[in-house]
Amino acid sequence: MVRKIEGPTRVPVPGGKVIDEHVGRVNSGDEAVSIAHMTAPPGWTEPFQTPEFAEYTVVLRGSVLVEHDGGVVEVGAGQSVVTSPGERIRYSSGPEGAEYVAVCLPAFSPESARRDE
Repeated sequence: MVRKIEGPTRVPVPGGKVIDEHVGRVNSGDEAVSIAHMTAPPGWTEPFQTPEFAEYTVVLRGSVLVEHDGGVVEVGAGQSVVTSPGERIRYSSGPEGAEYVAVCLPAFSPESARRDE
């Protein structure tokens, strides 16, 4: 069945990052996948997390830094990064901020992100 989604739902998060979910648990009720457009200000960071989902990120503008057990990966505009379920990671943005699209399988939820306190 074809479903047109009129627009995203803004998911509130602290720290100035904006999450506009187009497809997922919040906006469309899909639990298998989530697709969100993110905008993060310069120097933004979030707590470490050990998500229960794979995340596929495409950076459109600026850069995203991904801290993991093996170090830090900087992902610039036009590049992508894939993280695996159960991997402890932390996202942050570079000095220019970041605009990116994230796809999570299964769909993102705050509980399944398993963020550190």
